Amino acid sequence: MVSLEPVDYLVMGHITVDITPSGLVMGGSAAYAALTARAMGLRVGVVTVRGNEIPLTGLDGIPVVAGEAEHSTTFENVYTPAGRVQYLRQTAPKIDFAIVPEVWKRARIIHLAPVAQEVDAVLPRDFHPALLGLTPQGWFRACDVDGKVHPCAWAQSEAALSQAGAAVFSVEDVANDENAIEHMAHVARVLAVTEGAAGARLFWHGDSRRFRPPSVDEVDPTGAGDVFAAAFFVRLLNTRDPWEAARFANCMAAVSVTRPGMQGVPTVDEVENCLVEVLD
Repeated sequence: MVSLEPVDYLVMGHITVDITPSGLVMGGSAAYAALTARAMGLRVGVVTVRGNEIPLTGLDGIPVVAGEAEHSTTFENVYTPAGRVQYLRQTAPKIDFAIVPEVWKRARIIHLAPVAQEVDAVLPRDFHPALLGLTPQGWFRACDVDGKVHPCAWAQSEAALSQAGAAVFSVEDVANDENAIEHMAHVARVLAVTEGAAGARLFWHGDSRRFRPPSVDEVDPTGAGDVFAAAFFVRLLNTRDPWEAARFANCMAAVSVTRPGMQGVPTVDEVENCLVEVLD
């Protein structure tokens, strides 16, 4: 039975099934963010909709409220000489805010983490987080009749960003559209734009700064943006300093790419090391 104890960090989004050469594995922004927040010492809850193709053993100890579905949202990445092509093979139903436990609606941080348009971008009035964080990746995605994923416009961007305390997305999410980034930076209170190995840019109070990550040997960048986002939201709420939060999140994301998949989520010791590095 799912615990209905209060949580500090509530993340809502589809926990996905990812098709890989080695078989089916768990994925999704919600899973990476939940594990990162837990490593930072927070009580975490996840709300999702999923099938039962694979177990949630990687999330042991994290309560998950899941709506039932015939299939989980399922992605497959195909690598070509021209780069990665992503396909959406199955789509679970949207998340209904009504399934969120009442006690979780007051989580200090609520993180909306869609991967395939599965959650509304504007939070209902009966939710009361201290910080609403958005990772709009899934609102920037659409797919053709063959399931091939391509960028699209985010219809609710202004309403959602004006409600949120902070948002994080990658340059890839908006197909490197600098005009779109500039527009959203004017609307958002705090906006972080990740750029892979180049680090991240942060926009706040009409100012912008670039943050370079520490040099590491990259093994797998999967989930690095989600680790960055969760680390950023937590540190932002704790310090009220977006610049420091971005430096910390950059460190955490760099750690995450040194191991494959969810093995890359930083450990408690690595969280402490990043804090020391940022505060040094």
